[in-house]
Parts: sequence; C-alpha cells; structure tokens
Amino acid sequence: MRSDFQFSNLLGTVYRQGNLLFTADGSTLLSPVGNRVSVFDLIRNTSYTLNYEHRKNIACIALNKQGNLLISVDEDGRAILVNFRARTVLHHFNFKDKVRDIKFSPDGKNFAIAVGRFIQVWKTPDVTEDRQFAPFVRHRVYAGHYSEITSISWSRDSRFILSTSKDLTARLFSLHSSEKDVKMTFAGHRDHVMGAFFNKTQEHIYTISKDGALFRWEYKEREEEEDLPEEEKHMSWRIAAKNFFYADANVKSAAFHPESNLLVVGFGNGEFRLYELPDFTMIQQLSMGTNAVNTVSINETGEWIAFGSKKLGQLLVYEWQSESYILRQQGHFDSMNSVVYSPDGSRLVTAADDGKIKIWDVTSGFCLATFEEHTSAVTDLAFARHGQVLFSSSLDGTVRAWDLMRYRNFRTFTSTERIQFSSVAVDSSGEVVAAGSLDDFAIHVWSVRTGQLLDQLAGHEGPVSCLSFGTEGKALLASSSWDKTIRIWDIFSRTQTSEPLDTTTEVLSLAMRPDSKEVAASTLDGKIVFWDVETGKQLREIDGKKDILQGRYTEDPFTSQHSARGKCFSTIAYSFDGLTLVAAGNNNSICLYDLPNEVLLRRFTVSLNMQLNGTQQFLNSKRMAEGGALDLIDDDGELSDVDERTRADNVLPGSKRGDISERSSRPEIRVASIIFSPTASAFAVASTEGLLIYSVDDTQVFDPYDLDVDVTPENTIACLNDQQYLDSIVMAFRLNETYLIQKVYEGVPAKDIALVSRDLPVVYLPRLIEFIGSIAMESQHIEFNLLWISSLFTSHGKYISKNKHLFSSGSRAIQRFLNRVAKDVVGASTKNGYLHDYLMISRPKEEHTEKVGKNHDTLLLGEDEEEEEEEEEGDAADGNMDVDPAPSKNDAKKFKDSFAVQEDED
Repeated sequence: MRSDFQFSNLLGTVYRQGNLLFTADGSTLLSPVGNRVSVFDLIRNTSYTLNYEHRKNIACIALNKQGNLLISVDEDGRAILVNFRARTVLHHFNFKDKVRDIKFSPDGKNFAIAVGRFIQVWKTPDVTEDRQFAPFVRHRVYAGHYSEITSISWSRDSRFILSTSKDLTARLFSLHSSEKDVKMTFAGHRDHVMGAFFNKTQEHIYTISKDGALFRWEYKEREEEEDLPEEEKHMSWRIAAKNFFYADANVKSAAFHPESNLLVVGFGNGEFRLYELPDFTMIQQLSMGTNAVNTVSINETGEWIAFGSKKLGQLLVYEWQSESYILRQQGHFDSMNSVVYSPDGSRLVTAADDGKIKIWDVTSGFCLATFEEHTSAVTDLAFARHGQVLFSSSLDGTVRAWDLMRYRNFRTFTSTERIQFSSVAVDSSGEVVAAGSLDDFAIHVWSVRTGQLLDQLAGHEGPVSCLSFGTEGKALLASSSWDKTIRIWDIFSRTQTSEPLDTTTEVLSLAMRPDSKEVAASTLDGKIVFWDVETGKQLREIDGKKDILQGRYTEDPFTSQHSARGKCFSTIAYSFDGLTLVAAGNNNSICLYDLPNEVLLRRFTVSLNMQLNGTQQFLNSKRMAEGGALDLIDDDGELSDVDERTRADNVLPGSKRGDISERSSRPEIRVASIIFSPTASAFAVASTEGLLIYSVDDTQVFDPYDLDVDVTPENTIACLNDQQYLDSIVMAFRLNETYLIQKVYEGVPAKDIALVSRDLPVVYLPRLIEFIGSIAMESQHIEFNLLWISSLFTSHGKYISKNKHLFSSGSRAIQRFLNRVAKDVVGASTKNGYLHDYLMISRPKEEHTEKVGKNHDTLLLGEDEEEEEEEEEGDAADGNMDVDPAPSKNDAKKFKDSFAVQEDED
C-alpha cells in the first residue's frame, strides 16, 4: 500500500471571493477558492487546483500577458509568485497592507498594485532583460487619493494607469517621469467610483460609480481657449456625456472590452447588464439570482463573460452573442456532511446541511447534477453495489433512492413516525436499505423493490451514529451508537437479536472491512478499536489522540496541548484491501494507519488558512487581552459601506456555519466525512474548505526531451536507422512534422511495436493516438495499424481510462477505423465463405466434366439416343398416364453436364 498521497484537486467549491481572470487565449478561467486558486479549462471541460496555499483567503489575482507568471495576494497583503505553466511557487512577498487590486501591464514588463490609498508599480521578474538578485523591484509609488483605492486599469500602450477610489474620484498617472504633466483627477461622481477604463483609441475614458452613474470623458481643448493660437492651447479631460443605469441596486462590479466597446455591469440584486458604448445602448439584461454579482471578467475575444457571486459561491460563464451558458457551477451553501465514491471511482457524491446532494465528476471536477428534494439537512449517503442507485438519509424524516441514469428520485422510504435519520447503509445485493434514527434509537429496514418497511431493529439505548454493511459474505450490518455499544445484525436471520460490543466511551464512527470479517470503531476518547465480527473479540486498539495535531481556538484561554477539543476521530474508512485505514475528525489532521503493524504511516494537514479557527498551534500573544482575544471583537460596524459590514446582529450569537459574511464568529476547521476510492489510489475529504482529493498519481508528466537542443530531422532519421525507435518517435513528435512522424511510425518493425508502446512517455500518447486515427482510414497497412492500436491500449489502458478527455477525438477516429475494418473483414469473409462453399460443392462436377470432355462426340451421340428413347417412353406413357412423371435426379445431372459440354463446344 502506497502512502505518498498528495493534494491533487479541490471540488465542491468554485468561487469564494476576489476577481476572476481569463488567460490570454480566452479558454481558461482562474478562480480564487478560499486560500487556493482553481483553474477551469472551458474547452476541454476539465479543472484543477494549484497545490500551494495562502495564509488567508485570496483577495485578488493577476496573470501576465505571456501566461507564465501568476501573482495571488491574500487579505493581509502577502503575495505568492507562481510559474503558472509549471505550477510551481517562485517567490513569497509581503506588501504589508491590504491589496484591493493588482494588474499586469499589457506589455508584461510591470505590474501595479493598489495598496491602501497608494499605487505601487513593480517590475516583472525577468532573467533576459534586467537581471536582479531581488525577485521584485519597485519602480515607483503614486499618491494622490485620500481614501482606499478600489480598482486599477492600464492603457493599451502600457504608459498610463487609471485608478478609482472611495474618495469619489478617479486619477490618471503616467508610468514615465517625462510624462508627469498628464496627471489628472476625474471628479464629479456622488458615490464610490467602482471602475475606470480606456477605450480602444485611448481618447475616451469611462468611469462608473456605485450609485449607477457612467461618465464619458474626452481629451480636448478648453472652451475658453478656443480663440488662442495652437501653441498656447491646453488640452484637458472633460465630461462629454453622463448616463445612468437606473437600477434597483448599487453597482457591484464592472468590466469593459475596448475592441468591441462592450460594457458589462453587475448589480447587488444579482442582475447584470450588457451595454454598447459610447451610445449607451443596452444589449441584454439578465439575472443570476438574488445575490450580488461581486466580480465580472471578459475574455480576450469579448465572446465569453465570467460572473462570480460569493454569497452562494456561484460561478457563471456566459456567451452573450448566442445567449448560452458555457459554465454554470455552484458549491454547497452550507457545510458538507458526507461524501461517497461511486463503485467505479469515476464520480463523487456529496451531501450538506443545505439539503442538497451534488454529483461531481472526478476527472473534470465539475458538478454533473444536483438533487434538491430533501427539505432538511442530508446526513449520510450510500451507493448500491452496481453504482446506478444512490441512497440518502436526512433530518426531514425520509430516506430517498436516486436513479443516477435518469437523475431522478424513484423511491422514498419513511417510518411510521416522524423521526430524524442520521445514517444509511445498503447491503451488497442492493435489495435492503437500513437507516439509523436519532429519536427512537432504532434501525429501520426497508425493501428497495417494494418500498415497504420490513423491520425495526431495537436494542440501542442512544442515537445511532453510524451503520455499515459488508460487501462480501452474509448480509451483516454493523451499527454504532452513543450508548457506548456496537452491534452486529444478521438481517436475514429468524431472530433479530445481537450481543453488544461494549466500548469505554461514545462511538462516533464505524467502518466494516470489505470482507465483512472485521469492524473498526472510533470513540470519543480518541481511540480506534477493532473487533472480529464472527467471534466478537477485540483484535487491536490504536490510540490516535497523540497523532492528532489540534490547533488552538481563538476563545481558548489555554494552549492546544491542554485542550480536549477535537482530540478524536469522527470519521474513518478502510481501503479496498483492508490493510490501511484513514481517519479524521473535528481537527486539522488526517491520519493514515497501517493496520497489520498498527503504526501511523502519514499525517496530512487539511488547511493552512488562518481565517479558520483551529488551524494554528500558537496564537499571537499581542492579540490576547484580559477579556479575551482581540479577534473576537466585531469592528466591522465602523466601515462606511453598509454593504460590506459583517453585522453580528443579523444571526444567532455563536453561529459557526452558513455564510461567512453573516457569521458572528470564525468557522472552525473540521472534516465531516472521509472515503477511500475503490482503487485505493486516492481518498476524498469533505472539510470546511471543500471537497479535497488526495491522490498518489502524478498528473504532471515531465518530458526530458524538452531540454534537448539536438532534436533535428537528421538526428531523428539517424536514430531510426540505428534502431532506436523510441527515441526517434519522441523526437519526431517534438519537431511536429507530419512527414517525419509518419516515416518514423512506419519504420518501426512489427515485432518491436509492443516494446515501443510500453515505454512510450504518456505525454506523447494523445498525439500518437490522434495521428493513428488520422492516417488509418487512408493507410493500406491495416494489420500494422491494428498492432499499434492494440499495443497502445493494452499498455496504457489505465491512463487512457482516467484521462478520457485527452483521448476523445483520437479514440473516435480509431473507432471509425475499427468499424470500417470490421465491416470490410466481415463482408470479405462472408463472400469468401460463400465462394468456398460453391467451389467445394462444384468440385466433383468439374472432374466429371473433364472426363466427359475427352469423349464429347460419343457423349453427344449417346445423349441423342437417350433423348429419342426418352421421347418414345414419353409417348408410350402418354397413352397410359394423364400426368407426365417428374424427371429423376440422374436425369437432371445428365442434362446439366450435357449443357456444360455444349457451351464448351460453342
């Protein structure tokens, strides 16, 4: 069992706060999710999350024009410089104040950041032009605003910077000192200026304020100087037009596309509008809900528009010309309670306190479907063995069965009384489903086929905390309860009684080994106890209290070492082989145990986000006062913007769940559920940060030929002649010359195809499959192509199955080729079969014909005599019989042979 699990992706959360960002090609979208950055490929329909973390939630991100440098800044002003293509961290830097916006210049040589009421311009790290020991070199600091800056925008020639502020003004700054005279202040708005933009010619500037006013500024001469000579005239920016949105809510975000003069504005009521400037013509008016549109972004071509709403975590990509949605994703509004893998490992299903069930595709990372039939929190999930049926339990008193082929609820199970269900389990055959209750402490068993309540298993004296069926052997059901007992039930036996297995404290979680011979339970005192199912004897015990790294909470008056909070596991899961167990709870640790040796293999940290309670081992003593921590004081009421206040009187005191903008205390770090994938190559964690996936697969493939300078057509042919087939085919793909790829491809001997296919780097596998699919239809080497296809899919079938999106086009082309080959082969074989049968039947006739041919004269004479005799016999028979007798088989054979001889003579 491997233990080198690494963070691979973050699901369940698509947007938290900050700005959205398109790449230069317009096909990829970057979204801040808490203290991480997720990347959505809108063309290939995939997503991934960068594996670095910030100390706090990300406030803004920026990507340079070349697409290789990404800067993300958190709420404290700490920035991380990342090589976006290699997905590696290059540098950490602290701006020492809150950063509201950051933008790269269009030429990529500088970037500007809004730090408080100042603008700082820094040089972009570059090893070719200006080599410096320091990664960040500051170029200049611009002052002039009297309040916090809200946004920054660059001119197209990278010479000027526009800034907007809460002081009701926008200002124009020059990057170079020689043009310092162009400094200008744009005043006239009556509320915060949310954005300012240059048009395509840079002769007009648009400013948008929070109250819905749009001003168009022109650079022209002053009216009182019209009569002066040209050399004495002074040019300045003047208001050319004023327009107003007249919306029912304030402006929350805005974006402008200079090439198409498209303005997109998002409002606080969830509405967004599209305008064409400078005529201020409204193109479309739509809504994405009732919550504020916090960020808007337009891609390079102006076709796609991205919207983000942090209230519900909504992410929307809209194509305005066709009026269609490219992407619509939303995470859970409330905390997740359960996560489960499908039997084939291709999908993940999560349930949350918001009453929703979401199905996630593991490969793409997108949500496939959402079920909203439950009216209260969903507590647990369970898959049937074949993976087409999902069961869920809820506090609304129902257990529901879902058809994942048609995405509908086809059965609802209820009890005779109105009770709340805390857990659910289904047997290996999928015929029986059981649910544990919080109210009557009983286990309810239903028939899936009929929906009838079969039995109520009584025996527990406290709420049932967990249920688990074994996947093999008899239908044994294990149940745990807060009454400090575990029970094993044989639901198909005549008597429904079971002897309790006693524990020292309450049982929080339960898991049965896949072979149904062992059961594990985690207790409130931090221990994991194992029992033999058949004998009921305790096999082993793991004390995990010392393995848990629990951070200190803000309201704790003592250190985490002396705190009993979170020192236990609330969820555990077996691997498919039963040799490894993973455990987590209401803390910041995930523990992986080797069961035969009873040792801790590895410990994972769930999150480094300091905005979550319980992630820090030690707190800053300067933030601790006699009355408690200073972080507990609600100072948001001092903000001037009412919409940005975090009012504590809007919610119940001490609320730790729900929307972070309405909590009166910080959310706590916790893991609600954990599950191994069916292949044990990954495990999923439902935590406060979202659905984390840890995997042992290395998705980033290194290509050693990227660094080789000797990759030339001549060297490629030389490698082919030297029988270095793998090197030659890789070099051909590096050069990407079609004629060279085909020459090398056809130059590999048939006996070496299997060996070359096995050692081929997977980074070239999609291109090779697409190449075979493109030439196979016109190629005459049918068997040769079939050998390549068989060897590639045999050697790399697992990788192809896990990355279907990379091989979709190539696989379809190969499928068309195989269908054509099958059709041709079947047709040819059928025709040859008929021909073979004909030849086998006609063989004795041909031998007889050869003998007849040698004496054809005699044969003809004999036939004439026979015909005369037959006529005479026929005439004689006419006198005696009414009906002519049917000719015999010998007569027919003779007639055919004679006809064949006559043809030969002719």
